[in-house]
Amino acid sequence: MAVQCTFSIIKPDATIGNNTGAINAIFEKAGLRIVAQKRIQMSQAQAETFYAVHSERPFFGELVEFMISAPVVVQVLEGENAVLAHREVMGATNPAEAADGTVRKEFAKSIGENSVHGSDSEENAALEIAQFFSGNEIVG
Repeated sequence: MAVQCTFSIIKPDATIGNNTGAINAIFEKAGLRIVAQKRIQMSQAQAETFYAVHSERPFFGELVEFMISAPVVVQVLEGENAVLAHREVMGATNPAEAADGTVRKEFAKSIGENSVHGSDSEENAALEIAQFFSGNEIVG
């Protein structure tokens, strides 16, 4: 097994609900260590850049508006196979289909307001981490 880093965002619906600590506890219980974390108010430019892969999709504008509607918590998580481990503990995008004990089952309001984002590959994790953190902010 390989120790790796992944990127996570605790989204506006979860920060408004004051669920950051409870979500972090789920991540840590799953063996993920928080090696960088900050609460930010994402700008429209940051959200548009981050979600550029979805720019042609009909939900892009709504997604950007949601992500800038309230603070988010951006994180770097480290652990054994962190990308996969994080995706498993996040749960299915649709909270109705998410497994019990996952973040989305416990906290998500809907498919759109699904509480967390997680990188889908090591390559994307590296790109996403670089968008929000400099190397000296990541302390393992």
